Amino acid sequence: MSATVPRTVLSRRALNRALLQRQQLLDRGSGSATELIERLVGLQAQAPLAPYVALWSRLEGFDPEELSELLRSRRFVRSSLMRATIHLVTAEDCLSLWQLLHPVADRGLRGAFGKQLAGADIDAVVAYGTELLSQEPYTRSRLREVLGERWPDWDATAMAYAVSYLAGTVHVTPRGLWGENGPAALQTMESWLGRSPVADRPIDSLVLRYLAAFGPASVADVQTWSGLTKLREVADRLELRVYADDEGRELYDVPDGSLPDPETPAPVRFLPEYDNLLLSHADRRRVNPSGRTIPLPPGNGAAMGTLLLDGDYQADWRHHHGKEPSLRITPHRPLTTDEREAIELEGARLLTLIGNEVTPITFATD
Repeated sequence: MSATVPRTVLSRRALNRALLQRQQLLDRGSGSATELIERLVGLQAQAPLAPYVALWSRLEGFDPEELSELLRSRRFVRSSLMRATIHLVTAEDCLSLWQLLHPVADRGLRGAFGKQLAGADIDAVVAYGTELLSQEPYTRSRLREVLGERWPDWDATAMAYAVSYLAGTVHVTPRGLWGENGPAALQTMESWLGRSPVADRPIDSLVLRYLAAFGPASVADVQTWSGLTKLREVADRLELRVYADDEGRELYDVPDGSLPDPETPAPVRFLPEYDNLLLSHADRRRVNPSGRTIPLPPGNGAAMGTLLLDGDYQADWRHHHGKEPSLRITPHRPLTTDEREAIELEGARLLTLIGNEVTPITFATD
């Protein structure tokens, strides 16, 4: 598009409401988990149960068994894709995005373990690891032991990560199933899904899908979400709408991207500890205006996370189990009476998913 065309300036609040609407966080939708996950290009899933809370906040009447069955049937998998982080995606997206995002995994491996892998024959390690994982699932610790025995002069931990980064793997069930658990075990995509990764997924379609789910957004935003680089040329060749933010940065959007009224009310929403809403832009201020550090704790998920008030990240939550269970809310600022009541109402609904509806909801000071 010509640089001389006047561009509509979108305020931070306008971008906030557009993002919430596209993420189905203004109003819960009535569709299926399959449709939503595919439209959002997956859900972040380092914590294996985090997607259940993410879907519960976005879908009316969400039943966790729906997602568990999708994982059991291998129609959905958890795999390292965008940003080389674990995402819950359809089997088709897993197989088609892997080849496109492989450079992201390679760069991530070399950034994290480049020194430890100096002198190692990474191709040989990955080839042997792929052979092992094509036969049965391996935990990373078991993989480390086997690789360490074969190449005792090389760093066993780094080799195990090289295989998990570069072999094209998925995290197998029962880990990630609601109400079940299992070891964090890996198997190759091809052996688990019965199909080989494909190499014909165009980058253009990935950028368009991102914009439909997260836009309007800058090139830097798309690169932050995906981990890919040099996407300016992709944006320039696509037929996109172009806006500007209130600092003059260029924002792209799909032609039919919706822009709700910036004054649209945004309800209280509980998000899991990992949610792409908070992690998928270079400029995160559209949902995190204070620039507060987002807690990313370890764990299985569905026990802690972040909380949106009027569309912004304004509190954290944690579900405490044990003899004195509670749903503990830690606000980042003083709350009004109406805000507390709205949090309690939505929190009581959350407890029907993750705990007991009679569990008390308590508030802490920041």
